[in-house]
Amino acid sequence: MTTIRISLGFVVLCASTQAATFSKDVLPILQKNCQSCHRPGQVAPMSLLTYSDTRPWAKAIKEYVSLRKMPPWSANPQYGHFINDRSLKQTEIDTLVAWANSGAIEGDPKDALPPVQWPSEGWLIQPDVTVDLPPHDVPAKGVIEWERLAIPAPFKEDTWITSIEVLPGERSVVHHLCGVFQKHQPTTVYNQYEWMIVPRDEDGVSTDRRFGATGHSFEDGTIATREVGSTEVKFHKGRPSLPATASFCYVPGWESEDFRVWNAARMVPAGSDIVLNIHYNPIGKATVDRSKLGFTIAKAPPAKKFVQLGAGADPTTRASTTGGASAASAALRQPGSVDRIAIPPYEGNYLATPVDFIFQKDAELVWLWAHMHVRGKSAQFKLIYPDGHEEIALDIPRYDFNWQLAYRTSVQIPKGTRMHIEFRYDNSVNNKFNPDPSKWVYEGDQTWEEMIGPGIGILLDRDADEKGITTPFRVSNE
Repeated sequence: MTTIRISLGFVVLCASTQAATFSKDVLPILQKNCQSCHRPGQVAPMSLLTYSDTRPWAKAIKEYVSLRKMPPWSANPQYGHFINDRSLKQTEIDTLVAWANSGAIEGDPKDALPPVQWPSEGWLIQPDVTVDLPPHDVPAKGVIEWERLAIPAPFKEDTWITSIEVLPGERSVVHHLCGVFQKHQPTTVYNQYEWMIVPRDEDGVSTDRRFGATGHSFEDGTIATREVGSTEVKFHKGRPSLPATASFCYVPGWESEDFRVWNAARMVPAGSDIVLNIHYNPIGKATVDRSKLGFTIAKAPPAKKFVQLGAGADPTTRASTTGGASAASAALRQPGSVDRIAIPPYEGNYLATPVDFIFQKDAELVWLWAHMHVRGKSAQFKLIYPDGHEEIALDIPRYDFNWQLAYRTSVQIPKGTRMHIEFRYDNSVNNKFNPDPSKWVYEGDQTWEEMIGPGIGILLDRDADEKGITTPFRVSNE
């Protein structure tokens, strides 16, 4: 709206509202929603900490927020409520667009909020305890299988962990870096990489369907080992001595987990080991990864404990793992059911065998996560309550491999509730990330293969027994 002012015989048109400025209007939005990634040492390609940092990107910011491509957030707003929702409100989008359209002016620097005091060295959460992982050489080319590595946990007594963060050294080559706390076993060898030799064709695709399961626990496999710092590889027959489970991870988009928002923590018993499973992707030039782990510690026992349920538990070792990858995790991986993915060529909407399980105890659902590879299309987590009514807890209509976000919520789950999880895949020419739509695609560890990996986090009372939380509910899409 404009007003007309008559002064000294002249007609003057004046804007009734002032143009948006960086200092007063834009900076608060960036601090709240963008700077955790858009700062030095983080995943984003440019910093948005200051006006001089941000001004050159004004048009790009306008485009990406208008299309809701940034900040990354894939959950369908029609379902669920998420406490870490970082999608912009329409008023915030309008402000950023108006700022770009009006010349992206700075305004009065005195209007600016004080800079956010972000953690040092690239951390999202300033850790109390850190662990430097061994430097790892990543070659320029080739197929690198999942490697497992055991190191002592840095805790000398029973410890409640309130947050866990994996800080990758070279994000461009780290496909994932995951781990689990496990009670030390007499057979565990520290500082020795271990992996299975997977038979592959000329395209790098596994030629043995048994390798679709990341547990790789059949008896007649070939195991390779290499000591940290050595180039000598040794081989023997058998199965891996370490699990491939994951109760914390780095994958693109998910780098840390903070249980303090629920006044919760994870218990790490004294004498535990950290067993890592690590996957690198060569990028055409040799590099060295120097990743780190960071933990914050509770000063007093929490009211609740966080328990993670997820696909991928290795049935030969799951009973000895702690920190969430317990026997309950096995309910999300059923041999002959969940491990069956066979996507036909040019199929644009393939439904993998759904994952179903039943809660055997009351619980609070607080965390959801979906993992697929580059043909991943969509995911949906549906709750079917004992009285028959249904509720969609999370719907991801457009899955993005580069932003595998964790979704924090709070839903009370009564005993007898069934969770039904569906993952869909796009192997068509319309998928711009598809390496070859003419190929059949099966489950496997490499990015050009596929995976179905639902993750679920619940809260239990601090002293509650984690065993028997869920049971399988066998389903088939045949």
